[in-house]
Formats: sequence, structure tokens, C-alpha cells
Amino acid sequence: MKNKTEIPAAEAAHAAKQASFALAAAQGKARSSALLAVAAALHAKANMVFKANEIDMRQAEKEGLAAPALKRLKFDAHKLEDVCAGLEQLAAMEDPIGREQLRTELADGLVLSRVSCPIGVIGVIFESRPDALIQIGGLCLKSGNAVLLKGGREAMRTNEALFDILRDASVATGMPDGWCGLLTTREDVSVMLKMDEDIDLIIPRGSNAFVRYIMENSNIPVLGHSDGVCHIYVDADCDAQMAARIVADAKTQYPAACNAAEMLLVHSAQLANALPVIARALTEAGVTLRADSRARAALYAAGIASEAGDESDWGREYLALTMAVHTVDSIEEAIAFINKHGSHHTDCIITRDEAAAGKFFALVDSAGVYQNCSTRFADGYRYGFGAEVGISTGKIHARGPMGLEGLCSYKYILRGHGDIVGDFAAERRRFTHKKLL
Repeated sequence: MKNKTEIPAAEAAHAAKQASFALAAAQGKARSSALLAVAAALHAKANMVFKANEIDMRQAEKEGLAAPALKRLKFDAHKLEDVCAGLEQLAAMEDPIGREQLRTELADGLVLSRVSCPIGVIGVIFESRPDALIQIGGLCLKSGNAVLLKGGREAMRTNEALFDILRDASVATGMPDGWCGLLTTREDVSVMLKMDEDIDLIIPRGSNAFVRYIMENSNIPVLGHSDGVCHIYVDADCDAQMAARIVADAKTQYPAACNAAEMLLVHSAQLANALPVIARALTEAGVTLRADSRARAALYAAGIASEAGDESDWGREYLALTMAVHTVDSIEEAIAFINKHGSHHTDCIITRDEAAAGKFFALVDSAGVYQNCSTRFADGYRYGFGAEVGISTGKIHARGPMGLEGLCSYKYILRGHGDIVGDFAAERRRFTHKKLL
């Protein structure tokens, strides 16, 4: 077996295509056993992964990588346990392949079924977060998809160590060699974008500009996973203490995540009541507030420091302990603001008014729309999907955390007994179209 770094991207894509057929035919129990074998191998070889990550971290610090990116880059014992728990959860889940979704009798003795199947070969370009490699690889393995993985340059050594474990442990249980491939350079990405005969779907995770570049430079279908500009709207009728707890969690629990809240919208009726309570919780956690003039005046009156915010802060993904604050005079204004400046990721309303919540649910055009809970719940693992390949902010094929279901397509299976269309055209037979499932 060649070392992954010696395999050209085109060869890796072709190998993945060939392996995808065998992987799709593998029994669900066999794929689940492979996942458990990967988790066991990760535990057994954890020190090797940690050492590789230490080298990546030192190099990244030397190159001045920003603090949020450094936090995502770190792969420690906590993240190891998280990815292993995700693999074990995936292994325990029902096999997503071969599920009958529809069964219709077209005519007597002629039955049509729709059955779930893998997409095929998926190319995933993800950020410098090495735990994503195992999460994505695990999801693809469970769903019977071959995968080409391209992580960030900063995590190169960690990704190589994790990939070796993923590949070797899964192949040792009987998974087809070549079902997963690791790409390491920008040139590899350029090659991948041209491999439309071997790759069925590309999932890029990054900025809007990066996703747009991928879309414009490939004939392969692209499912974009871009910015996470999440809003929390504090309605006129809300519990201030509950609002403070939710907003603090959404902003500070893990500020470098795409589902962290970046913007706080406050109804003008709550400037003197809820806003100071929320702001104290945030500033005590080290958050810098960039507020518009009305919010800033209310904060000043309450003795809370803030910076002057302007339109350059609207729609901005900070990924750090900074939060923009903007005042609105109605729920309609809040909804319009979110739909204009958000990234259609996850947005929340804090309110006791169920009618207001219903309006928010109906009109906010986002993959996740919440009431009275943290935006940090927008996650494949927390949704019970096992993990996710990313959050889809589009509307075609998959939306929100893209887990096993989003990695599946379907095929139609028709079982007959010598049936021909001519009999129906000549009206010797008639369609019944009876729903059986």
C-alpha cells in the first residue's frame, strides 16, 4: 500500500470511486464494526496523535495563527473522547442505507419502491479543525460513501496521524482499500475540482468567498457550508435573567464555533431592562460589546462599557469574544434585519409571547430557528445525527446539520413479471397506483 502522501489526487479520486461500489454494498453491521474499530484504534494511538498536534500547534503559534483558529486546531484528550463518542453513537444508529421510503403498486404484480442509497464519492474541504476529519470520515463510512478529505495546512501532521488510523483500522475490518483519501495541497484541490467522473459531491466549509470559488471552478455539484452569522433577538416580552443565561452561553461557551451567536438584537422596550442584565453577563465573561447609539446609551446609563458599533459590524462573523448589539423597534424589524444580514445558519428569539415566536419561526429564513435556547444546539451530535459534515445554509438536498440522512440519496426499484408499457398503451392493462407504504 502506498503512503497517502505519495498518491496523486487524481489517483485517490479514482480509487475512491472504485471503492465506493464495494462500500455501498457492505452490510450495515460491518460498517458499524469498522467505526468501533476506528474508535478503539484512536484510543490506542492517542499519544501519537497528541504529539503530531503539538508540532502543529507550535508551528501555528510561531506563524501567528489567531487565537480562535488555534483553539479549533488543538486536539487534546477532551476532543479525542468527543470524536470517539461520536463514532460509537454512529455505530449504534440504524443503518441509513437500504431503507424503503416508498412502495407503490403501479399495476397488478408491478411494484415500485424507493430505497435509500449512498451518494457515492464525496470531497470535503474543511477548516483547520482536525476532529472534523474523524467526524466526517465516520459519517461517510456509516452512510456507505467514499470520501476525499482536505483539511487546513495548519493541521497537516494531526490530519495525517488521524487519517492513518481511520484508513488502517477500517480496512483491517474489511472495508475496501481506497474508500478514504487524504489530500494535502492546494494543487490537490484544483485537481479534485476537475474529477467530475469520479466525485459526486463537493462539500466546502469556509467563507462565502471560498465556497463561491469552489462553485465557480467545478462541474461537480457543490453543497456550500459557509459563514455562521447567528442572531439572538430579545423580544419586548421576555425574561431578562433567562435571556442573559442563553445569550452568554451562545456567545461564550465556544466562541470560535460557527453556531456561536455574533449579533444581539434588542427590542427598544428592553433597553433599560433586559439589555443591562444580558450585557453584565457577557462583559463578566470577557465579551467586548460593539453597540449602536441607542444600545450604547442604555449601557452607559447602567454603568456598562461598550464600543461604538456601526454597519460594518452587521453580518460579521467574529469567532471571538466580541458581539454586536443593535436596537430594533419591532419583531418585524428584527426579522427583516436577520434575513438581510444573517447567513441563514441559526437564529433565536427570546420571548414569552408564543404568537411572536410563531411569527419568528415562519418568517426567519434560516436552517435553524429557535425560541428560548442557545444557538450552540445547532450541531449534528446534539441533534442526535452522530456528527455532521457541516451546516448547510442552502435549501437544496440538505439543510442544517448535515448528518447521515443528508449523505444519502435514493434509487427507484421496480419489480415486475414480464410487464411491458405496450399493454398499458393499448389499454389491455390499467395502472392502479395503489400506495403500499
